[in-house]
Amino acid sequence: MSNGFLSQEEIDSLLNGGGLSPEPPQEEILSDIEKDLLGEIGNISMGSASTALSQIINQQVNITTPVVSVTTLKKLKDSFQVPNIALEVKYISGISGENLLVMKITDAAIIANLMMGGDGKVDSHELSEIEESAVSEAMNQMIGSAATSMATMFAREVNISPPNSKIWSDSTTQLTDKIDENEDIIQVSFRLNIGDLVDSTIMQILPVITAKKIVSIMMGTETQQAEQPRPIEQKVEPQTRQSYEVSEPVQSQTYSEPAQTRYTEQPEQPPVEVHKASFQPLRESGSASMPRNIDLILDVPLEVSVVLGRTKKSIKDILNLGTGSLIELDKLAEEPVEILVNGKIVAYGEVIVVDENFGVRLTSIVSSAERVKSLSK
Repeated sequence: MSNGFLSQEEIDSLLNGGGLSPEPPQEEILSDIEKDLLGEIGNISMGSASTALSQIINQQVNITTPVVSVTTLKKLKDSFQVPNIALEVKYISGISGENLLVMKITDAAIIANLMMGGDGKVDSHELSEIEESAVSEAMNQMIGSAATSMATMFAREVNISPPNSKIWSDSTTQLTDKIDENEDIIQVSFRLNIGDLVDSTIMQILPVITAKKIVSIMMGTETQQAEQPRPIEQKVEPQTRQSYEVSEPVQSQTYSEPAQTRYTEQPEQPPVEVHKASFQPLRESGSASMPRNIDLILDVPLEVSVVLGRTKKSIKDILNLGTGSLIELDKLAEEPVEILVNGKIVAYGEVIVVDENFGVRLTSIVSSAERVKSLSK
């Protein structure tokens, strides 16, 4: 205080309660409604992912209780237990952005052991090259099932790029080069249960722009890219057709004389003659003759194969195969076998033996309708 008057700083200090002016509250990145919506979407999509994983490892899998939070990769490194394996994919249609699926190495080792026919009980917490490849494929199937589920919810096609897996061994390892470590991200954590072997967490990481895009699609507030404004076309409709041309271009000025326009009358065009289309009569199928130049392709070789039957086996069953193992096919002994030409069914037959060689006696020829049906598969 000087000369009995308060300075401006002293007045501001008194108005603010004797301290610095409080900072305005920061706007929340995600509202509670948006968090709940992302959690519900994640719950449905990861439910499909758990079904896919369950079919791969032949174990009951539950992925429940999503928790949505806002963080950064730097904070995540400081709080999350390492080592981990991360699968990075990119949405290429339907949604734009990145998606990271992160799983603990201990859980990944159990999944890899189950995929290779083991009992899921492992001592080592490191992944070999083949185990890392197996887990990456399992996580790829999970992400693919989740994308299919999201496509159903969004009523649009959702495609992802080929995955890229990476081992996150310590806090100094860069998890992805697509997202800055200090950039805000959306973390959706799930509880992962695999039988009585795993009771852990798995998390999905989304950039904020991708999460916002997902929310806008589900809430129906998605904004399409604005179209470029089209120039307004002036229609001239006199009694006769006219064409005009501008003698000088109009320049942008404060004031300018209007461009001179010169009109040239043209007579109306004569009416267009319309003729009825004529087609050659169709031939009967029985009277169709061979093309005259059929000899040009008579020497073209075609691959003929016979399918005795098919079956499906899990990775565990395949690894247990050995010399003398029996594989039961899904076709009865008296059923006709399929005869394929260049991979397409053309006939059915029965297996015979001719001079100590296998042969096939044709019993029926596939009709044209059946052949078209097989081609469409």
